[in-house]
Amino acid sequence: MRIISGQHKGRRITAPKKLPVRPTTDMAKEGLFNILNNTYHFNKLQVLELFSGSGNISYEFASRGAIAVTAVDENVDCIKFIKKTSEELELDITAIRSDVFKYLEKAPIKADIIFADPPYDFDDSQFQKIADLVFQNDLLNEYGVLIIEHSKHTKMDNVEHFNVGRRYGNSIFSFFKVK
Repeated sequence: MRIISGQHKGRRITAPKKLPVRPTTDMAKEGLFNILNNTYHFNKLQVLELFSGSGNISYEFASRGAIAVTAVDENVDCIKFIKKTSEELELDITAIRSDVFKYLEKAPIKADIIFADPPYDFDDSQFQKIADLVFQNDLLNEYGVLIIEHSKHTKMDNVEHFNVGRRYGNSIFSFFKVK
């Protein structure tokens, strides 16, 4: 994986093979950030990445100057890798080891962008639970957005607060906003 833009533009990051991750492809990530670039000033963003895995999305936001980036994953090796990589790159990323659903129930922060990349084999109800918890617990700032990455086999357009979906290869980004 590589960082597409910002202070570490072009930097390649190689996650250990033992990590149970499926990083967002460069093509999909570039498409996502092109959309976000037209809406947000990155140096004013508070970002929460859920199911962060290797931290791919967190590095991109931090490289672009987001003021606060928090990465949450339950795998201890993923969290160690994010901490190590963010220190090496001198990026201010807070890595938290936690079950994402439990974290969302008691999250101590609000964010402008919440990005979730859960395992593609989750069932639709687990994907919906992410959106439900974010909105029930009022975790988005005004004009904030929840983005859930999923496969084409998962249907999110019927979930409350759904705004739009964008497809990149085998990945779909579903955007949810406060109505």
